[in-house]
Amino acid sequence: MGLFNRIGTLLKANINDLISRAEDPEKILNQLILDMKEQLIQAKKQVAVTIADEKRLKKQLDNELQQARDWEKKAMMAVRAGRDDLAREALSRKKEHDDLSSEFQKQWEAQKAAADKLRDSLRQLNSKIEEASRKKNLLIARKKRAEAQKTIQETMSGLSDTSAFDAFDRMSGKIEQMEAEAEASAELAEGFSGDDLAAKFDALEDDHGADEALMALKAKMGMGAEKKETQFDFEEEEAEEKETVSAKRGTWDSDEF
Repeated sequence: MGLFNRIGTLLKANINDLISRAEDPEKILNQLILDMKEQLIQAKKQVAVTIADEKRLKKQLDNELQQARDWEKKAMMAVRAGRDDLAREALSRKKEHDDLSSEFQKQWEAQKAAADKLRDSLRQLNSKIEEASRKKNLLIARKKRAEAQKTIQETMSGLSDTSAFDAFDRMSGKIEQMEAEAEASAELAEGFSGDDLAAKFDALEDDHGADEALMALKAKMGMGAEKKETQFDFEEEEAEEKETVSAKRGTWDSDEF
């Protein structure tokens, strides 16, 4: 018997675990609100029946009171007519209605108290259901936020494995190697094809452009004009020296003769 009890407990535990894991809080909350609203509808029907009974008793009470007043008027009429015997019968009938009205008064007051209490309970139930509905929306929002956070955390945990990033860097290195090889092939193709003389002139033009840029920079710095003046003075001095040497040579030649 102990073994069967243990097996039964184990089965119940497994079933409860499966149910717990299968439960979707959002679906459960929505179903609970639907159940509450259904209970509210049934409660309204019961309250409506109680209120209807209270109204029916009130009408019966009013009817008995009206009957008692009518028989009292009839008793007065009999007294005026000198018919005391009829007056006594009318007063006896009035008493019957008075007694009934007293009973209906008690029943109506008790039913009215019950109906009022049920009305208050119904309002409280409706307020609680509305509050539960508002909380349901908040709980569902919290549930979705928790699911999003869990998904992000699981994604981040998956990215913690560096193998994907290592592979990414490896592919990036391969692409850089391919680009470098392509550039090298292009340079070799240019070096062994085309007009070599035209390439030399292109290089010369590049050097000439660099010299012009240097001269423009020196001119901007105020160094170009000074250099030109110094060079000009040097050239003048060199010319004068040449003239002096020539003159001396002429003199030496005349002395020989």
